[in-house]
Amino acid sequence: MEQRHLGRTGLKVSRLGLGTMTWGRDTDEHEAAEQLKAFVDAGGTLVDTSDAYADGGAEYLISRLTDGLVPRAELVIATKAGAPAGPGRRRDASRGHLLAALDASLRRLGTDHVDLWQVDGHDPATPLEETLHALDLAVASGRARYTGFCDSSGWQLAKACAWHHGHPSRVPPAAAQLEYSLLQRGLEREVLPAALDAGVGLLASSPLGRGVLTGKYRHGVPPESRGAAAYHAAVVQPYLGERSRRIVDALATAADGLASSPLKVALAWVRDRPGVASALLGARTAAQLQSALSVEALTLPGEIRGALDDVSAPVHRYPDQGWTEL
Repeated sequence: MEQRHLGRTGLKVSRLGLGTMTWGRDTDEHEAAEQLKAFVDAGGTLVDTSDAYADGGAEYLISRLTDGLVPRAELVIATKAGAPAGPGRRRDASRGHLLAALDASLRRLGTDHVDLWQVDGHDPATPLEETLHALDLAVASGRARYTGFCDSSGWQLAKACAWHHGHPSRVPPAAAQLEYSLLQRGLEREVLPAALDAGVGLLASSPLGRGVLTGKYRHGVPPESRGAAAYHAAVVQPYLGERSRRIVDALATAADGLASSPLKVALAWVRDRPGVASALLGARTAAQLQSALSVEALTLPGEIRGALDDVSAPVHRYPDQGWTEL
């Protein structure tokens, strides 16, 4: 698998990453081991997790697998902190909370450092400068090699980069992780221009549009799908409208013309977008993951890429960059 630099840093990550949101909850240790083995065998290195996944269970599962299945040194481990810990809890990006959360993550992961540590969302109650100081302390202490942000807006990312670039001893963010797919191109309005300008690498989460871009929902909601599950239906539902149907139909036509699958075409589109360092994959089974990993052999022709760009193009309204509508 091709390795890419994460933004303008020396850190290299596989251009497909392994997401672990379901590990320790819906995905047990045996299935997680099969997925990790398939991923590493395909040349993958980037494993994305969070202290909020299964309340830390995903991190603990990774530590179990790096004990005997895959050497820690072969992986680029990325984790997060700052997300709400339960119903009614706010995001907490205070220095005290973040550094305590990092220490807890390292204990669960069974390692003395993470390769990438990210703040998970914006905390309006904490000054951004305080959050950034916590990131600097994490790097200075060796507990994190690089830092980044998840679900940040363009102005938040730009401010963070400006704060770090304003002093030579500060370490600027390396990554911005956001949802990005043919069904969700909102980051192109402000976050992408900010990231490209600052040399921040994008990690594209949910590149298959929460499963909708696989085509499984074209003729209804399959009973075994996430869209039919009570606790996932609200996540999938926003991507089942008329606009989504047009995009999925165009995707299916493109896949037929390439003798490929909608999943692979959708994933290849995201993987090769400007600024994207890695597209993050989550799968229920190792077989599903292996099917997605085979996208490495696919490069979209320019005509097909252009057609998909057009059918999924976001509306840029004033004062978005490149706005075309008031």
